Amino acid sequence: MTTASPTPTTTPPRLRGPIVHVDTEHGFSGGEVQVFLLMEGLRRRGIAQSLVAPKGSESARLARERGFEVHEIAMRNSFDLVSAWRLARVFQTAGIAHLHTGRAAWLGSLGAHFARCPVVITRRMDRKVKRGFRTWFAYQKSARAVVAISPAVAHCLQAGGVPRERIAIVWEALDDERIATTRSRTAMRAELGLADHTVALLVLAVLTHRKGVDVLLRALGSLRQRGATDGLALLIGGDGPELLPLQQLARDLGLGDLVRFLGRRTDAGDLLLACDAFVLPSRAEGLGVAALEALGAGRPVIASKVGGLGEMVQHEQCGLLVPAEDIVALAAAIDRIHRDEGLRQRLGAGGPLRIDQGFRLEQLVERHLAIYAAAAAV
Repeated sequence: MTTASPTPTTTPPRLRGPIVHVDTEHGFSGGEVQVFLLMEGLRRRGIAQSLVAPKGSESARLARERGFEVHEIAMRNSFDLVSAWRLARVFQTAGIAHLHTGRAAWLGSLGAHFARCPVVITRRMDRKVKRGFRTWFAYQKSARAVVAISPAVAHCLQAGGVPRERIAIVWEALDDERIATTRSRTAMRAELGLADHTVALLVLAVLTHRKGVDVLLRALGSLRQRGATDGLALLIGGDGPELLPLQQLARDLGLGDLVRFLGRRTDAGDLLLACDAFVLPSRAEGLGVAALEALGAGRPVIASKVGGLGEMVQHEQCGLLVPAEDIVALAAAIDRIHRDEGLRQRLGAGGPLRIDQGFRLEQLVERHLAIYAAAAAV
């Protein structure tokens, strides 16, 4: 298992054609943020690229808006062999096929096999990699390199049979534009109805069971029962299938005046400026782009010690780590952050320092250029 060299690459790799990125998601979350961040960074280095995405997807729309060539292919499921054939036609003139999702890894590997195109696969999830023909074909036969976004993801790949020497660990990178601010902290807090003395916690996430927001609400509920929530507020930005159940849980726990559901937001920078700490109590997490952005914005992060999230957030240096689904430990961490302004300032100052340790855009781009060069040379 190797980490691609951070040494700047002065000359881009010589490829027979463009890098074709494949993303099968219709929505747009942390993984897609990283795909576009990489594409923009590579474009600034003069690398020709295109994107394959489902018709009507947010990625297809945004890629066109930003001037990238787009190929719309359905990629409806893992048995969509028509899409694999269409991918093969796109890959015939490609220099590298870079596959960014699990479905893309399988369908893209089929297409690249017929097109005789080199393959690079990025794995972002820290869930178990099932051994079997599809895993063997995609990750061992087809891929010349497999990019893991954290050591935790790399270990999952290795446990699934992916050769250690084929795995490169490349941390995801901070998109500085996403944490840019347009309003002052005072104006933003006034808009959110936060008093000057209020310590505001922020969650930005797709509201699914995996993100553990229900655990956070129960932790706040326990603090309320102890009378320890005066001057505390929780802002939840995001939408998803758990929204209504979470709203009901907040009511059941008597947190109606403490918790504010903001819906889907596009002003992450302003929200991070307005808050005092960020919370991501995930049950599983490949890395956690929202937590990465919070570190970059200088906000202390309370997070579950799971996957790459528990590796990125350094306990007592830029945040506080707690076991997943541990209501008592999460409540204790929140209470510490709430009561100790000096702790908030110290951990917040550690965030940008952590970002410098491999999470910058140029580091992401340089490492991928090295990976592409090695893949093309095989």
